[in-house]
Amino acid sequence: MNLNPPQAKPLHYGWFVLAVTFVTLLVSAGVRSMPSLFMLPFQNEFGWSRGSISGVVSIGILLYGLAGPFSAALLLRFGIKRVVGLSLAALAASLALTPFITRLWQFELLWGVLSGLSTGMMANVLGVTVASRWFVKRRGLVVGMLTASAATGQLLFLPLLAKITVGSGWRTAVLAAVAAVIAVLLLVALFMKDHPHQAGLAPYGSDDTSPPEPFRGNVFLGPLQALRDAARTPVFWLLSGTFFFCGFSTNGLIGTHLIPACGDAGIAAVTAAGLLALMGMFDLVGTTLSGWLSDRFDSRRLLFWYYGLRGLSLLFLPYALHASPVNLLIFSVFYGLDWIATVPPTVKLAAEAFGKERSGMIFGWIVVFHQIGASTAAYGAGLIRDFMGSYTVAFAMAGFACLFAALMAVRIRAAGTVSGSLGA
Repeated sequence: MNLNPPQAKPLHYGWFVLAVTFVTLLVSAGVRSMPSLFMLPFQNEFGWSRGSISGVVSIGILLYGLAGPFSAALLLRFGIKRVVGLSLAALAASLALTPFITRLWQFELLWGVLSGLSTGMMANVLGVTVASRWFVKRRGLVVGMLTASAATGQLLFLPLLAKITVGSGWRTAVLAAVAAVIAVLLLVALFMKDHPHQAGLAPYGSDDTSPPEPFRGNVFLGPLQALRDAARTPVFWLLSGTFFFCGFSTNGLIGTHLIPACGDAGIAAVTAAGLLALMGMFDLVGTTLSGWLSDRFDSRRLLFWYYGLRGLSLLFLPYALHASPVNLLIFSVFYGLDWIATVPPTVKLAAEAFGKERSGMIFGWIVVFHQIGASTAAYGAGLIRDFMGSYTVAFAMAGFACLFAALMAVRIRAAGTVSGSLGA
């Protein structure tokens, strides 16, 4: 009889890589959400219109998305650790220079261009790349967790940064963000690894310890060739179209304009940031659960419900802003559960349609459409507010757009073809 107890297996190093990636995406998302806090202080200090500030945010959102496909190729060519490290360094530089701005073009350069490109290198494509390299089992759950890190960034950073902004000024809040980025840079330098083979391991849930296939092709032409091939398929345009409306209704609109919209309704900035943080908390649950569900259920059906429910919540928002605080709390919980729950099913459908090797670059292009939608909403909602004096029309437009996206979602087939009917 064997009296020796079974030895517990050591924790797979992929979970450590997951943790470092989660923190990286968390801080990057927290930094990207900061302009919503600065919209009113910049308007008061520099005299810039809300439309002008929104235009800078719009540029940053667009470049954040455009960086995605090329980020996928750079991650494959140069490795996760190197690309993420350089991106964090560039982000820290853009933040460190921000307290010295006095002109709108300087804000455009630092936050529209440099911050947009550097955070774009650490967006959803990074999460998809880490999940694909390090995990075979639990991949959907991992994608959900890494996607939810964006919401967690708001949960942790926005209320704190809002308090710092109100108490000590926006420049102090920026310097606090610099410290957070430098801390993450040290974590990446110490613990990040590019591939399980570097640790002498197979991906979690696999026995294959072979090294990764070397990247072939040009890091700039490769993503363009992937776009050319994907653009020939209906599934690409359906996924891109739904993701356009996803961006239109999330970070471009709510992420950028909820705090100033609350200000219009007489709600303090710290309270409004707390609402975004509450959304982040519930999205951490909702998006992680969405990853778990995407491993088990039809992703098209999930997208139908996600977009449909989000559309209804946005149609409810103008009423909630001017009703009792309970109604705004209900919106925050309901909308938060659905904030970016669309990502795991979209990633799964893209992988099924285009294969594991190219799914990162092609999903990067799908994210471009997400950011085009977000950029449109960020700038357009600011113009609507300047012209009409409220955000009601912008919120209603986004709500109806989500209902249309729900109908688009059920026309996608996982195999990459369009179904013949809405009920297919």
